[in-house]
Amino acid sequence: MTRFLSHSLLVILSFIFLLPFGWIASLAFKRQIDILMTNIVSPISYGNFIKLFASKESTFSNDILNSLFIGLSSTLIVLIVCSLASFTLTRLKIEKWVGIIIFGWLLVFHMIPPITFIGSWFVLANSLGLFNSYSALIIAHATINLPLGLFIITNYMKEIPHEIQEAAVIDGASNYQTYFKIFLPLLLPGLFTAAIIIFLFSWNDFMISINLSAKATQTVPVSVATYAQQYEVRYGEMAAGSLVSLVPGLLLTIFANRYIVRGITAGSVK
Repeated sequence: MTRFLSHSLLVILSFIFLLPFGWIASLAFKRQIDILMTNIVSPISYGNFIKLFASKESTFSNDILNSLFIGLSSTLIVLIVCSLASFTLTRLKIEKWVGIIIFGWLLVFHMIPPITFIGSWFVLANSLGLFNSYSALIIAHATINLPLGLFIITNYMKEIPHEIQEAAVIDGASNYQTYFKIFLPLLLPGLFTAAIIIFLFSWNDFMISINLSAKATQTVPVSVATYAQQYEVRYGEMAAGSLVSLVPGLLLTIFANRYIVRGITAGSVK
């Protein structure tokens, strides 16, 4: 009986959580007139997706490429910086208080809402001529995701046995050789985990992208928001765009779920 109740509760909760997704999916396949008339049952229409990708005024295809480029570039920067930083902080002989200060500052920085930095970032990008450029968006995305990347990769780095490093030192390996030839291959699962999580955060970012980009460099979340115009809200195209934007995150979550969970819980159990 208890098992039946627990399973029933899970089914109900799943239905509640999936209801918004089902509502958006239903709007994506409806005509604008059916949406405005609030017709629950209506003919299936693919017009919203056609307008999204084939319309001359639509830039959605280019916006997907923008999101991919910005997300992959910022993720690569985070992986390079954080993997080197984690090796330095956990494996080299530095004062313990240095690591405490760095991780303490990163924790505080991660707790501050990103909207706090938007004004200063906009002024800085504008004054340097970087507004509406890929550089500004990539740097901002990388900066905001650095703390999370460092926490994840550092926890993986700590799991590598110290005996491996000691053996490398005995064999005469330099720090450079130890990192690239020994630690980096062992760290690949952690880098893969961090890359997935950081890319998803970058792909879904709206606050930074809408303030540092214009039409040429806007990302998918910003593109979806543009369909809510002053005199008209194009609900069908917004829903279709939202549905398409879910695909990368959905695929990564399905095929790399165990890596994501491990990355989130890394270091929580000793």
